Amino acid sequence: MFDWTSGYVAELGYTYGFYRELTPQILQFSGLTKGVSTSKSSRERLAFCELGCGQGFSTNLLAAANPEIDFYATDFNPAQIAGARQLADQAGTENVHFFDDSFAQFEARTDLPQFDIIALHGIYSWIAAEHRDTIVRFIDKRLKPGGLVYISYNCLPGWAGPSPVRQLMLLAGGAAPGHMLQKIDAGLAFIDRMKAANARYFATVPGITERIERIKAQNRNYLAHEYMNADWTLFYHSDVARELSHARLSYLGSAHLLDHVDAVNLTADQQAILNETADPVLRETYRDYMINQQFRRDIFARGSVALSAGEAQAIWLETRFALSSPRSEITMKVNGALGEANLQEEVYAPIVEAFARPVEAGRSAAISLRQVLADNPNLGELGWGRIQQAILVLVGAGHLQPCPHGNADDDAVWAESATRFNRVVLEKARYSADLGYLATPTTGGGITVDRFQQLFLLAQLSNEADPAAFAWRMLDAQGQRLLKDGSMLQTAEENISELRQRHAAFEARLPIFRALGIV
Repeated sequence: MFDWTSGYVAELGYTYGFYRELTPQILQFSGLTKGVSTSKSSRERLAFCELGCGQGFSTNLLAAANPEIDFYATDFNPAQIAGARQLADQAGTENVHFFDDSFAQFEARTDLPQFDIIALHGIYSWIAAEHRDTIVRFIDKRLKPGGLVYISYNCLPGWAGPSPVRQLMLLAGGAAPGHMLQKIDAGLAFIDRMKAANARYFATVPGITERIERIKAQNRNYLAHEYMNADWTLFYHSDVARELSHARLSYLGSAHLLDHVDAVNLTADQQAILNETADPVLRETYRDYMINQQFRRDIFARGSVALSAGEAQAIWLETRFALSSPRSEITMKVNGALGEANLQEEVYAPIVEAFARPVEAGRSAAISLRQVLADNPNLGELGWGRIQQAILVLVGAGHLQPCPHGNADDDAVWAESATRFNRVVLEKARYSADLGYLATPTTGGGITVDRFQQLFLLAQLSNEADPAAFAWRMLDAQGQRLLKDGSMLQTAEENISELRQRHAAFEARLPIFRALGIV
């Protein structure tokens, strides 16, 4: 019988995640931080392509939040594409196109545009070399000059220690009878058995016991794709750079913006070594050894135009940013490879306060950096370098989001598309916690909104007098109960009481939701 999966797990669908790094504004801002122009001609619509889109949730959300961009996505699993198309149809999102093509079939199409952005999240590590070759040919054929490629993948040396766990799980689970969930459980059980039998591997790899415990707690759909595919390749950054060079791509920078901040990731001695390394690919590979990197989120460019310092500053000033976390939740700390780092309160606190003002005044959160500096002239005393660094760190930490070029009128027009999408997601929250994000037209991206917050939003839209009681009815109808301090709450009174506490926390986030155009 023909195996259309080519050894790729298709029995269990992938998760319904939203991956912020795919957001066009994040990718373009990353280029700006490297002094590279990523602006496009206003005479034509941008075109975005995702290869291996899984359930298509990220592409659907981004299309709803960016109706001025055309989105194309493919995944060879027809069940996942059927679900993605259904979500797009329910939301009335017209600027997104889904295909259940293999990479070879997608490459052979003649009805695709040239793309400004091509994105691959994770899939590069999970496919055979022949399919990677097809992807490189597709990029070479379909990416515009000046276009960007986002590619994330499992990498070395970080995976060197734990990778045998994956192999053991694949071998033991694959040999077990039953469906994929049973195979995963069998693989995990065998790992425990080997560990209990004092297999010496487990005593020689630092942190492996804690990692195995984290694996056990992870989503089984994710584990199926990460651990049970026939093909699973670990790369050095230099390997990926070499393969993508055949599509005339060069490394631009990381889509994980905190990677750009050496002070929170590298010691002084490590920085000295990298400062002596002129080759950017070699520099990144050395850096991976320094922080023991195991997952990279790279941006490559097909030709880039360097900006002068004055040009770059002008673009920074015109870029709009929006606060996406309540001011009360933003601490003066950030996590990097070196651990937790303290931020200079005299620098960060006034900048956060400046971006919080429109939110707290009930206006759109999006405001240009030029306007922020005009409204808060004391910020200029910090100096341009410190202001840039603070904006970069706040965006990297997820507290601040770069916004599409435009104005409040554009936000209002784009809100209609995002509102339709969000209403579909909120309705699905009645039955499931799968879709944990909503689209924000203000930023052109998504924001985490858990199922309870979604039910509270749905209650508000439905004019329910008691949102906690409304959420409880949804949960109780499915026999579901809340957990508190590791224990399941049993009575209706206990569950509603806990929901009321969560609703109080939700109300503190409502100004952010309004300022981002979600409600």
